[in-house]
Amino acid sequence: MGATGSKLEKALGDQFPDGERYFGLENFGNTCYCNSVLQVFHCECRELLGTHVSSLYFCVPFREQLLEYYTTKKSPGDAEENLLTCLAELFTQISTQKKKTGVVAPKRFVQIVKKQNELFRGYVHQDAHEFLNFLLNELVDILEKESVAAKSSPETSSLPEKSANGPMNGQANGFKKEPLVTWVHENFQ
Repeated sequence: MGATGSKLEKALGDQFPDGERYFGLENFGNTCYCNSVLQVFHCECRELLGTHVSSLYFCVPFREQLLEYYTTKKSPGDAEENLLTCLAELFTQISTQKKKTGVVAPKRFVQIVKKQNELFRGYVHQDAHEFLNFLLNELVDILEKESVAAKSSPETSSLPEKSANGPMNGQANGFKKEPLVTWVHENFQ
């Protein structure tokens, strides 16, 4: 650590968790609703960094599944950018830092949030709980759409079953199929 260590690193000393990164997120004009969902739960860390550290980032099962999703499901040339890929890129950016502490700018993530939901476009303070609900619901929607697309792709599915009245709609005896349970559900439901 030496003389170049941050105040947080010096304060934690030998108790600094191996492999963890404490990076604050830069604020882009009243984006604290976003940063608070992605950020600190340790007041001591917040004061020492002068900013915040990601709360969702420190939900280790969520973080690991998001990073795994990003490395296994997305190819580098994939053109579709959405909240899920932007959040995964942000977490990847933090987790691959050589330094243990610092600040990152979640500019692309904030741009996508504002593009997806007009409620978050202005410079008005927003409710962090509403943002968390919006974010988790969007992540689930993206995962569900990808699952449906994967099942309907020619490589992964056979011809749809047909009945005398046309294609079957996934219902048996009038009951709907169970909804998809994603890793977001597993972590937060």
